[in-house]
Amino acid sequence: GFLPLQGHIVRNWKVRWFVLLQDKLLYYKIEGGKKEPSPKGRILLDGCTITCPCLEYENRPLLIKLKTKTNTDYFLECCSREERDSWALDITGAIHAGHPVQVQELHRMKNSFKLLENISLHDIVERMYNSSTGIKLTRNLDQGNRYKETFTGSALVDWLISNSFAVSRFEAVTLASMLMDENFIRPVGVRSTEATRSSDPSEKFLDDSTALYMFAESSKKNTSSKEEVQFNISELSGTIVKQGFLVKQGHKRKNWKVRKFVLRADPAFLHYYDPTKEENKPVGGFSLRGCLVSALEDNGVPAGVKGNVQGNLFKIITKNDIHYYIQASSKAERVQWIEAIKPLT
Repeated sequence: GFLPLQGHIVRNWKVRWFVLLQDKLLYYKIEGGKKEPSPKGRILLDGCTITCPCLEYENRPLLIKLKTKTNTDYFLECCSREERDSWALDITGAIHAGHPVQVQELHRMKNSFKLLENISLHDIVERMYNSSTGIKLTRNLDQGNRYKETFTGSALVDWLISNSFAVSRFEAVTLASMLMDENFIRPVGVRSTEATRSSDPSEKFLDDSTALYMFAESSKKNTSSKEEVQFNISELSGTIVKQGFLVKQGHKRKNWKVRKFVLRADPAFLHYYDPTKEENKPVGGFSLRGCLVSALEDNGVPAGVKGNVQGNLFKIITKNDIHYYIQASSKAERVQWIEAIKPLT
């Protein structure tokens, strides 16, 4: 699949097509909408160590770090927490494939939880407050209300694991629930507040990127009505239905670029981002109301499509008659995107 990779010499980000094999991770360049036949590079997994979650870059919270036995660092970015954890699990399995004892130990650690000795909840909260290494506080929007100095449930889980307070997401959620029960943190917004009413203790704290939390003594939320929220903020406030990397044809130059697509409902919008840029702002997007979406045949190049593309194309026509040509990585992925978009049109 597609993943942004940081360069070794020029520290910029390039999107590459990654293929995981038993002992190596290959990556390819995409040229003109098609994968080149020879790998651009390879990461040897023998003796490799993996860090996930990796929080070395504040603007890129979904990183995986691979350090080879020659001490070369590779940073790979995923487009969602679920995708990141899936890649990390598969890569970890490949790294330890020849060491069944280590695999058993990993499973044992993931299925047990015990608060580390000599570490108290007060110590954890004090570390969370650290201005340089603590949990990052951001402004967030929930149901038309703005909240200052909040963090998401998934961000706290990532932080607890990266700071070695937990070794699995299950442990981190358990620890976060303890922080909430002891009134160190509190839920804000509809999603996290409703979860606290759950009869299942494991569901009171949400490992979720849309569930908001804040320190218990933080100032009360500063809110504004939905009518006061700017249009560009309101269209980005919808529930994320699906997200992933797709290849899109440009409108002017007709070249193909990998973009991170985010599909939202209520309101229904499809936005796309440049994954090589540091700022997490859409470079384009459109309302899905009145749109038409359809698959394009793979035999030959359809009208309106330029370049030697890989296939698995689909087209979206907006109500203003703007045509978007998009390429998925497989037929199954194309079907998934079309089925996710159609109900929102």
